[in-house]
Amino acid sequence: MFHKEGFVIIIISFVLIAAAALVVEQFVTLKWLRIVLQLSLFVFLILILQFFRNPIRPPLALPDAVIAPVDGKVVIIEEVEEPEYFKGKRLQVSIFMSPLNVHVTRYPVTGKVIFSKYHPGKYLVAWHPKSSTLNERTTIVINNPTFGDVLYRQIAGAVARRIVNYAEVGEHAIQGADAGFIKFGSRVDVFLPPNTPIQVKIGQKVKGGITLISD
Repeated sequence: MFHKEGFVIIIISFVLIAAAALVVEQFVTLKWLRIVLQLSLFVFLILILQFFRNPIRPPLALPDAVIAPVDGKVVIIEEVEEPEYFKGKRLQVSIFMSPLNVHVTRYPVTGKVIFSKYHPGKYLVAWHPKSSTLNERTTIVINNPTFGDVLYRQIAGAVARRIVNYAEVGEHAIQGADAGFIKFGSRVDVFLPPNTPIQVKIGQKVKGGITLISD
């Protein structure tokens, strides 16, 4: 299954790659070179398909837990100042996504969306310390009965050039449901109340909609 954000890119890529393969077949006379070029085109198509894959993951419906919003690797767990919404101390958990990860963003908790804002910005590498405040990003806050206001932030990286955010203020977010997409390498930060018990570790690989961040 593929994410709807990739349909146009997949179709265009398939047409262009098929056309290129025909050109190679027609005009490249060296057999070994023809095979190498056609295999390269096939591999490129497979990479595009895997990037936009959208595995079915039914919502867990865990009201007393926070789940990972994306697939990737945990790169930050620390208490920081969150300047945009809370303007105070929050526990930050950051997950870095490589181009090989599933890039669907899922709601980490269930609740009411009370804040959703897009920020244009730069395209520093996603693991850069200042990427969360300087890069293109979206900030979403969900009010949850157990954790209060939970903020997650989609951050574009050096390769990512488009963030898709479905969260709208006033709507009801369902934990694990599709909340958006980030095209190519990127990062998502989750901000929780200080002293929230964390169930993941630095360097751990997590799956969006499955791995528990806190319970």
